[in-house]
Parts: sequence; structure tokens; C-alpha cells
Amino acid sequence: MEYYIYRLEFQGAVRFGRRALEDAEYTFGADTLFSALCQEAVKQGDGLLEKLCRFTAEDELLYSDAFPYMGDAFYLPKPIRRIETAGEQGDSVRKKAYKKLRYLPADDLDRYLRGEYDVLSARSMDELGHFDMRVSASIRGEEEAKPYRVGVFYYQPGNGLYVIAGFRDREVMELSDRLMQSLAAAGIGGRRSAGMGRFRCVREKLPDSIARRLNRDGEAYMTLSVSLPREDEMQAALLGAEYLLHKRSGFVASESYAEEWMRKKDLYVMATGSCFRIRYRGDVYDVSDRGGRHPVYRYAKPMFMEVGV
Repeated sequence: MEYYIYRLEFQGAVRFGRRALEDAEYTFGADTLFSALCQEAVKQGDGLLEKLCRFTAEDELLYSDAFPYMGDAFYLPKPIRRIETAGEQGDSVRKKAYKKLRYLPADDLDRYLRGEYDVLSARSMDELGHFDMRVSASIRGEEEAKPYRVGVFYYQPGNGLYVIAGFRDREVMELSDRLMQSLAAAGIGGRRSAGMGRFRCVREKLPDSIARRLNRDGEAYMTLSVSLPREDEMQAALLGAEYLLHKRSGFVASESYAEEWMRKKDLYVMATGSCFRIRYRGDVYDVSDRGGRHPVYRYAKPMFMEVGV
């Protein structure tokens, strides 16, 4: 499989959700990206949705979560595994810094896995951009407008997000490029009708510090996307695994699904950064509920990176 990155250069505010409206994130998961690409495929027709789902189900197309970049520095999630670090004992400041760490530069992953990463001098994610608050008004079913606050995020110039994509061949890559460019114009994250979440999308060569680990065998593998083993894979996948679970839920973003907004079925997935001894395929799961007119897909395919020391 050939891997590239999509560099996403956002043009304004974004909102990647937490549960509370006043909260916001600055990254999003591969499942969020896949759902947005499905919507673009439906809008374009030409059987693009069927192709997208087939390529994904047959492991011909893979996506990572969206990770930060600052200038030419690309960041990866902190591996969820026990790392012995120099001077760890009795150093509460260093311990707190490691616990708070979410992302580290791809160029520093080797040092991190050896326990040699200088977390106290690491560049802060505060430099990625800044959070802000917007005040909107709700008028639905009300005599008077009710104001409410929505948290958004702005990236500093030269900073943004990137997604790793894996393609089996040129046909798969061209489909992905077409849908990513369509999504760039429509936007992802926040109220697209208000112009939020639009970005410039550039496909680039994968940095060497990431590329050399993606196709390499080893004793441990980190997931670069939210994922969930299939039922027949679960027992083997959990042997020696170090992982966190995240609950994924939300509403169906389809006007043809039902007469009213309906929720997707909840799905618990392995968090990005979880580490495993055995690689698994995962799946794209149907999370539609009773009463809907068509399937609703939740992407839960892993992209594995070797993280042995």
C-alpha cells in the first residue's frame, strides 16, 4: 500500500465536537472524516458512495485520524503504552508533563519509545492556534431568540491538520482526491452554511519519519485511527494490548434517513494511540437504528504504525 498525507489548511474557524457546545477540539477522528466523505459521495452520485465503501471494506483505502502540524513539523499521537523514562522516579513535574502530553513530533518518536524524549522542553500545542467563543441565537419554536455560546478553534498561519491516507492503486487514490477536494469546498467541522471548516487540501509525500514505520513488522503496533476489531478478531487483538475505549455517537446527518433527526447507535472503539501485539482488520460498521431508510456507516478500520523499540 502507498501512503501519502493530505495537508488541510483551514481558512477560518472550525468546531470539532465535544459534548458541550462551549467546548471544542482541534482534531477529529477518521470516522468523522469518512462520514463527511460519504456525504460528498452521495451528493456527487455516479456510484461514488458504493466505490468508497467497497474500497474501504476491502482494505484498498485507509485513513488516519487528523493530526496537528506546525510548519514543517508533523505530530503523532502519544502511544498508549508504558515507557520507562530517565529521571521518572520522584519527578512530579515530569510525570505531569508526560500525562498531559497528547501529541509529539514524528521525528521524536524514536526518542520517546526509548524513554529519552525531553517532554519539559517540548513545543506546546498552545502554539497550534487558539480557542474562541461565538454567540449564536436559537429561534426554533421560540417567540424570542435565545442566545447560546459555541466554542470554536482558529489555527495559527502555517499550522493545521493532516490526514494519512493509504491507497492500493491509482483508481483508489483518484477517488479519494476527488472526494477530499469536494469536502474542502464544503467544509468539515462546525456550521458549514456559515462558512466554517473550509480548507485548502494538498496531497503530499509522506514524511520519512512516518513512512518507514507504516509498512514495517515489529513486536508492537500503534493505531493511527479510531478502530474496532471484528468479533472474530477481538480475542487475539486484546492479547498484550494497551488501549483506551472511546464512545462514538451522534446524529445522522442525512435528510433522507428519517422525517426527524435521529441518533446513531453508540459504538465503543479503540482510541487512537492504542497499542497491540497483533494487527487486525476492523470494519466499517452499520450504526443505523430502527426507523431509518438506509444504512449509516461508522468507520473503524485501523491504520497501524510499528512502535517497537
